Amino acid sequence: MAKVKLTKNALKSERDALKRYQRYLPTLLLKKQQLQMEMRTLQERVMAKRDEEDKLRKDMASWISLYAEPIEWAKYLSVKEVRQGEGNIAGVRIPTYDGVDFNVNIPDFFTTPVWLDDGIRALQGLISLRLERRVLERQYELLSIELRTTSQRVNLFEKVKIPEAKDNIRKINIFLGDQQTSGVARSKLAKGKSSARAAAQDALAAQNKGVAA
Repeated sequence: MAKVKLTKNALKSERDALKRYQRYLPTLLLKKQQLQMEMRTLQERVMAKRDEEDKLRKDMASWISLYAEPIEWAKYLSVKEVRQGEGNIAGVRIPTYDGVDFNVNIPDFFTTPVWLDDGIRALQGLISLRLERRVLERQYELLSIELRTTSQRVNLFEKVKIPEAKDNIRKINIFLGDQQTSGVARSKLAKGKSSARAAAQDALAAQNKGVAA
């Protein structure tokens, strides 16, 4: 920590800095609270998507397992494009999930199981859920980074900058107060000496006048 200058200009600078810290801190605290709330909401949404994935996967497994032959899903379904946008949460730019487009090859109903069409639709739903969950997880990750930065700033202001400014102000006030007290004492001392000299001069003048008479 740099040594503080014990001057009136330094006192003004420290007071101005303290006002800035105290004005900015509530904004940081509000942002921290907002980020924490948004992250809790995102966590709940991620868990909900995982539950949906698990349910759909189990539903698919229950009827796919009835057939002995494995299905080459890549022959019938592939991802063409994942559509994403951009949003903003508490000043943080985040990706948003806008949907997914598929390349679908219609199966030959004479040579494939009758349930394959339903399987393709179920798989589309599963892929869409998984992609959406990943975007939500990315949102959570970005907010987590911002929360860590914001928390560090809050701690810096609360535990370092504000106490430091207050302590500097206290030191400068003490020093300036001592200087003022010393100045008053020196002024009184000088005034006392001046009065003493004047009195001595008056006495000497009176003495000389008496001698002359």
